[in-house]
Amino acid sequence: MLQQLPALVTLLAVLLMFGTAAAVGFARGKYGIKAPATSGHPAFERTFRVQMNTLESAVMFLPLLWLAAHYGLGAWAGLAGLVWVLGRVWYAVAYIKEASKREGGYALGMLAWTAVLLLAAFGTGRALLGG
Repeated sequence: MLQQLPALVTLLAVLLMFGTAAAVGFARGKYGIKAPATSGHPAFERTFRVQMNTLESAVMFLPLLWLAAHYGLGAWAGLAGLVWVLGRVWYAVAYIKEASKREGGYALGMLAWTAVLLLAAFGTGRALLGG
């Protein structure tokens, strides 16, 4: 079961990205920000930054998750990935409410990302060395 966690984490990450995109759409309507504008009301701008930051983070996170899983560390990568998703949700909720409150979620997400990076590097290195 733990070996399947990377797949679950991937689905959760996609749902998170969808959720942040939906939040931007909702904020556009609520604050009267017409596309393609990306500025206006501060609450819209925070919501938009959450979406962009989430996409930027996911682009770095998901390949590492699957490298670690491919090289036999899927259970550990999946557990770290769950922590990454939780950190990113915490970050998103806090940032949308008040930008200065986002640090805890960011730190948790980065800690989890670093763990997945190390797992991917270890697995890849072990495979390159024939192990």
